[in-house]
Amino acid sequence: MTLTPEEKTIILDSIRDIPDFPKPGIVFKDITTLLNNPKALSTLMDHLTERYLGYDLDYIAGIDARGFIFGSILADRLGVGFVPVRKKGKLPYTTVAEKYSLEYGFDEVEIHIDAFGENGCCSTGERSKVLLMDDLIATGGTAKAAANLIDKVGAHCVEACFIMELGFLNGREGIEAPVYSVLEID
Repeated sequence: MTLTPEEKTIILDSIRDIPDFPKPGIVFKDITTLLNNPKALSTLMDHLTERYLGYDLDYIAGIDARGFIFGSILADRLGVGFVPVRKKGKLPYTTVAEKYSLEYGFDEVEIHIDAFGENGCCSTGERSKVLLMDDLIATGGTAKAAANLIDKVGAHCVEACFIMELGFLNGREGIEAPVYSVLEID
């Protein structure tokens, strides 16, 4: 279930670096070039499908907004439900929210209170098994908040999956669930 060096190169080479975006000193990892590269996207999604086939998941929760793309494709491939983790004020029904720290202040993410079934339980009455998904983990604030939300509504976050991890920022620290990153950048 690990990528071959060739597969890793296909995916990594499809991601464009944008220097000094959104501010000087930052190198932004642009995944739009991965999305419009059929070979790279298929390589990535084939790998993730193979990895998560045996997890017996009930849902995939994708973090706003790029986690929606990868999470919904994977949910379709695995035949499970998809749940969006949205920024505050974007969901129309009753929600549960979680705040997280930013460099200057706070932000919030939310999910519908019944996103993973009544009290977070699937049709068998057991806690729904949820994979959390996003494109990138940097400092980890949003991911930690999203994982906490999954548990807060009674479901179980079995793993947090990211296409890329900026390892030098230690974003995975504090996430209770296991973390898997397809590509690690140090």
